[in-house]
Amino acid sequence: TYSWNRGGKCLKEVHIVSEALKTLYRQKLLPLEKYYGFSDFHSSSLEDADFDNKPMILVVGQCSTGKTTSIRYLLEQEYPGSRIGPEPTTDSFTAIMHGEIEGIIHGNTLTVDSNKPFRKLSPFGTTFLNRFQCVHLPNRVLESISIIDTPGILSVAKRKISRGYDFPAVIRWFAEHVDRIILLCDAHKLEISDEFSHTIMALRGNEDKLRVVLNKADMVDSQELMRVYGALMWSLGKVFCTPEVLRVYIGSFWSSPMRMTDNWKLFEQEEQDLFAGIQNLPRNSALRKLNDLVKRAQLAHAYIISSLKEDMPLVFCREKKKRDLIYDLPIIYSRIQQRYQISPGDFPDCAKMQEQLMSHDFKFKGLKPKLLAGLDELLNTDIAKLMPLLRQEEDQADKLLVQGGPFLGSHSGPFTEGNPFNHYGSNGESDHVSDEEWVVSKDKPKYDEIFYNLSPHEGKLSGIKVKGWMMSTRPPSSVLGRIWKLADVDHDGMLDDEEFALAGHLIEVKLEGFGLPHELPAQLVPPSKRQLPKG
Repeated sequence: TYSWNRGGKCLKEVHIVSEALKTLYRQKLLPLEKYYGFSDFHSSSLEDADFDNKPMILVVGQCSTGKTTSIRYLLEQEYPGSRIGPEPTTDSFTAIMHGEIEGIIHGNTLTVDSNKPFRKLSPFGTTFLNRFQCVHLPNRVLESISIIDTPGILSVAKRKISRGYDFPAVIRWFAEHVDRIILLCDAHKLEISDEFSHTIMALRGNEDKLRVVLNKADMVDSQELMRVYGALMWSLGKVFCTPEVLRVYIGSFWSSPMRMTDNWKLFEQEEQDLFAGIQNLPRNSALRKLNDLVKRAQLAHAYIISSLKEDMPLVFCREKKKRDLIYDLPIIYSRIQQRYQISPGDFPDCAKMQEQLMSHDFKFKGLKPKLLAGLDELLNTDIAKLMPLLRQEEDQADKLLVQGGPFLGSHSGPFTEGNPFNHYGSNGESDHVSDEEWVVSKDKPKYDEIFYNLSPHEGKLSGIKVKGWMMSTRPPSSVLGRIWKLADVDHDGMLDDEEFALAGHLIEVKLEGFGLPHELPAQLVPPSKRQLPKG
């Protein structure tokens, strides 16, 4: 049986990993963080909303790299307050979350809402809070994840503009609290500005969450794309200073037709890889929370603070000793490593710690064995007991995948028998509609001409024949697969003239930036198919 300290839940009573983590944090780690002033030097203490919240994705990038457009592509709809243009248009941090009623909540209100994980953002000040908002949207994708849109990182020419708040510090806060960070780069904007460098440095320590995307890659040909990719890797390597090579996803994440189709297949595969990771975020959310808690618990903060306490005089020469200790912090780090056998990777950044200590009063507390014993028990015993619960959640993982938007039908191959794109299945029958005008009628003559030029057999076109024409329209094949499923109303693996016209209509709708329906609305069902039985 599992047993914890008095006043807490027994582990056997906790059936959800996030609940168990919440209880462990309150009992074992939070008292230690409060005692040693953890939030004065590192991230603020965690609240219930940090454990209960859906996985969050932080979208970061320079101005006009396509952040808001990519989010629109992901959601298949615009969100309130979004603006898209060649100049910087997003000047706020926007949390896009699920809500039955569309609406906007402003930053000052968000910091007092205990159901949202944003209460600890208030120290960044009124200027930031005036530039922070939460958008509620009834969207199927947002039922499983939330998305944070950010202001564009200023370029070299605009670096002297003051935002009025610490932009890299805000990025660092979000990076610590989200499950995935998407860093968007533009194939035409590879310069690394000062603010871009500071932002990337703010992401350090969270490289496992980071995915770099080279967006708008269809704007250059294959030869130029190789040069751009190499230049981007070289620029990022200078800033990240890591021995590992960053994975860069290449593609164009918007609904418009591709300008150059030389690398169509590559873009499709890259998009599938990137979206597969996003789709699995709810499945991996508990593991991410566990990793973050362990990372937080392993930080050698308590040993650093108690060591500084030991070395500080009680009364005389405190200011001089304070300066000496800050200067000797690297030596103190080494001494703690040897005395307590702590890994160098479990220490906070030395330069940053020195900077924070400069403004501290050095009224620290010494080692408290009981708190440290609780920490050891957390890391060595309690976490191991959580693993069976984690495996139980993984066994139910299929229920946790992100659904909706581009995540419908995007994980099969590009061609299967009876369906030229992705997997084949029912899109659901629409309700019976009689004597209602078919909205595709006005465009049908145009599509009839294309249909008969493709030489139908017995009034129908096979998937092979339709595939070539559909691909020539240039949306991603994951989108074309969903269009095929919707257009093949009778599920025979072929399209007649009405179904072909419907497919053309849906492609036009998608290219105009609108989302596709999950089921075919009644007014889109071809007249000859409206009497089909449900089944």
